[in-house]
Amino acid sequence: MVNALALLIVSMTLAGAYVLARGYSVRQRALAILYADAQAQAGIHEEEKSAAENALAQWLARAGYRQANAPAAFVGITVGFLVAGLILSQVYRLLLFRPLADMVIAMPGSTGDVMTLVLRAGPWIIFVIAGFIPAIVVRSRRRARVAAIEQDLPLALELFATMAEAGLGFDAALAKIIRAQGDARALSNEFMNFQKDMLAGMPRSQALRQLARRVDVQSLTSFTSALIQAEHVGASMAETLQHQADDLRQRRRENALLQAQALPVKLVFPLVICFLPGIFISTLAPVLYQMVQVADSVLRSSGR
Repeated sequence: MVNALALLIVSMTLAGAYVLARGYSVRQRALAILYADAQAQAGIHEEEKSAAENALAQWLARAGYRQANAPAAFVGITVGFLVAGLILSQVYRLLLFRPLADMVIAMPGSTGDVMTLVLRAGPWIIFVIAGFIPAIVVRSRRRARVAAIEQDLPLALELFATMAEAGLGFDAALAKIIRAQGDARALSNEFMNFQKDMLAGMPRSQALRQLARRVDVQSLTSFTSALIQAEHVGASMAETLQHQADDLRQRRRENALLQAQALPVKLVFPLVICFLPGIFISTLAPVLYQMVQVADSVLRSSGR
């Protein structure tokens, strides 16, 4: 039974990893098709690497880890955590399993048996969790980075639109925004990388595509696509930026309304789990106590 439970845990872990990897590969193929023409026009020739290494490097880069040795460091840290998880699992099996098993075996009914099976699968659980810790840290860093970019982008778009309406060029407005926000914010760092691409001789449309590909945030991708379209058709940059600012503000308002409408549904689970048992106990406990007293008095009278 223990081996079957451990095999089930490992199978579920492998299945989840396969689903995530499959979805990521499909997304990367779609992005490769989308940017293939632009890369061919710019003459970009990347070094030949394996697909897994490229995917890992892009995933780490979108979380902010863009050093040349980031993939190797991530793999090394993951291996280190796996070794640490293996050591901790053996320590748990040799030192902690027996005392914990003796504590839960005395539980009434089948609860003790179920808890014993969970404790027997503890080494596998520790090993799997330790292996996933680096990926969880990178994923949380990616989410924090996306949240920071989405928080700063509306203000940046408003500044872009205001300075464009005042007659300031796009590059000059971008330089002023970078100086105003500083280099401590994620969006400012991405704009600085965009400026470096422009200074290196890359066309603006290609630099914007590279910016959208590096960040991979929906709001910023829409912003860069609108700028590229406006540059190709010769539309007014000020009107385009103003429309993008209004659209992003409207989407943020709709997202806030959606979260507010979903709040009552999310409150159902805390109410059911935390409040209702206390209400039932406070209302029914006196009645149950009186019933127990009546039953006890009846039993005593019948025994006499």
